Amino acid sequence: MANKEAIIKFRIEVKRKISWKNICTRRNISLSEMIIDSVEKRLPNYERRKVLSYIEKQDNSFAKVENNINQIARIANSQKFLSKNDFDSFNLILKEILRLKQEQNKTFIQFYALLAK
Repeated sequence: MANKEAIIKFRIEVKRKISWKNICTRRNISLSEMIIDSVEKRLPNYERRKVLSYIEKQDNSFAKVENNINQIARIANSQKFLSKNDFDSFNLILKEILRLKQEQNKTFIQFYALLAK
């Protein structure tokens, strides 16, 4: 931790200070951290944790989908047959997964840009 010797004092209403402290308690951060992040327009650490948790959940969801795709492929390979309806349905699902994955990647790029601040 950097040597923090400088002190800034300012006056605010007691009600506002209590409100800010309550916000900090809910977010599990210090009042100084909240003020610094606000002034420097940085993404607070608690928000970073939320973003990383979301990314992890998304990754787990797609891993489950990929596992299901592999199971369908095994069935098709063992039977050496896949009906046209099943094949078309499977292709539609794959296209939707591809679209969702692209959308997810755009969202991740935005998240990483926020995290970099």
